[in-house]
Amino acid sequence: MKNIPRIFLDTQITTGAQIPIGRDVSHYLTRVMRTTKCLVFGDGNEYSAELSPDGASLRVLERTAHTDPSNDLTLIFSPIKRMDDLLNMATQMGVAYFQPVIMSRTVAHHINWSRMHKIVIEAAEQSNRNSIPKILPEKKFQDLDLSNIIFADERCAHTQTTSGVDFNSKFIMIGPEGGFSESEFNALDSAGAHSLSLGKTILRAEVASIVAISKVLK
Repeated sequence: MKNIPRIFLDTQITTGAQIPIGRDVSHYLTRVMRTTKCLVFGDGNEYSAELSPDGASLRVLERTAHTDPSNDLTLIFSPIKRMDDLLNMATQMGVAYFQPVIMSRTVAHHINWSRMHKIVIEAAEQSNRNSIPKILPEKKFQDLDLSNIIFADERCAHTQTTSGVDFNSKFIMIGPEGGFSESEFNALDSAGAHSLSLGKTILRAEVASIVAISKVLK
């Protein structure tokens, strides 16, 4: 169903349901996309739908055969200045959960998480996902279980070798813009976390997250 707009509905979707929508959705379909037909999705499923004559609701039609391409990875990260880019790209990569963590060198402390939620919805709509990744409440680094984490290790850019990476792990950690602190490296090493080399250059946090995800998904 190429070029048919996709709309996330944060409600139970069933064939035959008439689901109220806001004026913004109606405007997007009729004025921007110039159509009354769309695809709606949520909870891993996708349905075809059509706009009601008054533009106030969507009538859900049949369920499509499209399966959710999302994965079950959790991206653990320090909030950064370019949060919108990180969440947008990682959503497109199929990440299921985002776990923000306050680390020693975290510099972004006032993130508008409501806006970030809208960004991941838009990225999911665009990237053909049938589900929206969940943004979990912030945690402190010291409160994490580090034993089964794969972390992007910038020390590897300075010739340190990686530990044997267990690609069965579903938890990927990216450090803050200033990198992990020495105490955080020590905690990761002591817990048996798996270090992952992202190459010989130091990457921006949002780029590092995508490279790490792609390596784990190989």
